[in-house]
Amino acid sequence: MEDFLTLFENPTVLKFVKLGLWILLIIFIIGFLRKMLKKRIEDTSIRYKAQKGVEIIGYFLIILMVFMAITVDDIKDYTLIIGLFTAGITFTLQELILSLAGSFYIFFVRVYKPGDRIEINNIKGDVIDIDSIYTTLMEIGEWVSSDNYSGRIVKISNAFVFKGPIKNYSMDFPFVWDELNVLITYGSNMELAKSIILEKANEFLSDYSEKSMVQWQEMVERYYIENATIKPTLAVQLTDNWIALNLRYITDYKRRRDTKNRLFSNIEKALKETEGKVTLASTTLQLLKIPEVEVQIKKGYEGI
Repeated sequence: MEDFLTLFENPTVLKFVKLGLWILLIIFIIGFLRKMLKKRIEDTSIRYKAQKGVEIIGYFLIILMVFMAITVDDIKDYTLIIGLFTAGITFTLQELILSLAGSFYIFFVRVYKPGDRIEINNIKGDVIDIDSIYTTLMEIGEWVSSDNYSGRIVKISNAFVFKGPIKNYSMDFPFVWDELNVLITYGSNMELAKSIILEKANEFLSDYSEKSMVQWQEMVERYYIENATIKPTLAVQLTDNWIALNLRYITDYKRRRDTKNRLFSNIEKALKETEGKVTLASTTLQLLKIPEVEVQIKKGYEGI
């Protein structure tokens, strides 16, 4: 027994015992992280890459510790070299490390997922893939009007989740509010126009209103947010040229343009059936012909 205790008093033996304990600790952490990633990440490809990343980092640390244990005798030198090496790696690969951290943040906090429509770093699109480094978007907008695909595939570093706001169009509440301006002349029957617009809006948007009501109530209960009107509302604004009837309504975030187009078509058709009681207004420019000028010269001035 005494010989066994004396053996541990040997600095070299003690150093390798400590090294073995550190290696066991790292292996335990690798196994724990792998199990946690398996439970939290549903996508098979992303889960595989994340688990491989954890293994590579862990085995790299084990190799580094073994190398230091063989080549460095003083523990102070050992910790100094580890510190300098870690600082150098962190500075050199800071963007990569931040991207990896961003991927974990996305997975665990559920900032967004494949299928969501988001805007990040002033780029808007639908998320079609998330890996350990990049988020891939099908871009929306740019030279294309409204919420239509531009056809470009955009890869954005996951590090941007820490650098600015993330606008998610579909998380928790997959509906958005939109507005439609209907312009009528001052000679129109405004009350009739308002009733027609609200009637057509409620008729056309009834499905959206019913589906969104339940989800909006869940939003109100979950977040510190004021309750809002889900049904279509109308506001009147008087201008120098016409009466602007502003219709505010809720619609599916992926069908905003189609909803506005079909809704306006229904309203326009109904207003035309009023037989002139309600007339849509427009900006009109009238070009006038320059009048002819007749010049008469008196005889007394003909000789001048």
